Amino acid sequence: MVSQLNARHKPKFELLTFYKFVDIPEFELETIAQEHLDFCRDLWMKWRVYIGTEGISSTVTGNIGQCQAYRWFLEKSKYFQNIADIDSKSTPVDDHKFPRMSVKIRNEIVTLGVKVSEKQIKEYKKELTPEEFKKILDEGKSDDYLILDMRNDYEYRLGHFKHAIPAGTVNFREVPKLLEQYGKSAKGKKIIWYCTGWIRCEKAAVLWNQLGTSEFYSIEWGVVKYVNTYNDGNWLGNLYTFDGRVSTLVGDEKTHITIWECLYTWEKTDNCENCRYAPCNARIIATEKNYKKHLGFCSEECYKNARNDGFVKNTSWDKMDYLWLGRIWRADPNKKEEILSHIQKHLDGKLSKITWNKKASQKEREIIEC
Repeated sequence: MVSQLNARHKPKFELLTFYKFVDIPEFELETIAQEHLDFCRDLWMKWRVYIGTEGISSTVTGNIGQCQAYRWFLEKSKYFQNIADIDSKSTPVDDHKFPRMSVKIRNEIVTLGVKVSEKQIKEYKKELTPEEFKKILDEGKSDDYLILDMRNDYEYRLGHFKHAIPAGTVNFREVPKLLEQYGKSAKGKKIIWYCTGWIRCEKAAVLWNQLGTSEFYSIEWGVVKYVNTYNDGNWLGNLYTFDGRVSTLVGDEKTHITIWECLYTWEKTDNCENCRYAPCNARIIATEKNYKKHLGFCSEECYKNARNDGFVKNTSWDKMDYLWLGRIWRADPNKKEEILSHIQKHLDGKLSKITWNKKASQKEREIIEC
């Protein structure tokens, strides 16, 4: 019997995010990185891999077959076998979430300003398994710990663990300056800190545990492993992810709790957007309806700046083509005044009656993604 297969079948995709601290000689980096890039491009996988003398940090998407081939490639490689978290942090997605494939050689696979060795990782790291951390939260023992969210502020606002507080870091390089402050805040408690994929916090915990002044614990495999394992309501809100999903639902109708409010109206929402004034590009939490009503500007300042320079990102629901208009005046500067006047009339017509909750840009300096 001959059967016709469904030509319209859409393959399932995965997002793989993992890392491994392993010592790689500097003279081998270029060869290893090029082999990695060639293999991933041949597979049509997408996004980015960092390779350095510290090891590898990778986040890629591909269909199920491509991701399985990538796993085999890693297992047959000289340095990247036995990556424990590659399956537990795998996330099903509906398609590629990134536009291209990139493999880069970096001095550090996660930037803290100090390198760590494989030996230091084994000797000084302290971590709690997701099971151990869950027990702390479930049994009400969180008062015995200072739980620090080490991510960007907008990530914390979108979602975080129960009883966690924002660490107040703008960049992980600032952490050494804040250690004394963390110690005072802890008042003798052990410190647990977490980030999305564990890599930043594992490396940071190793460096600070070498000092021997306080105990710093990271959560094994980070937030991604926990929320992929447990649907228990211990995570509040959505999870910010550095890919096309941006704001990712955690939990279901029984366990999910929306925790943040719309920038414009204070309505509860999990929707996350970017300010459309290009030099700002702030991540903002806002309902889709009100985001469009404000033409995607996070503040009165960004609206006024956009009127003056026209640096607005295009979108399907605003018919003005700012990119094309900018190209015209750059080609012929004499047309700049006329074009800006055209943009101003458009923006004023849409926003003249708007009352802005935020006067100043909401742009933040960012922590490097994990």
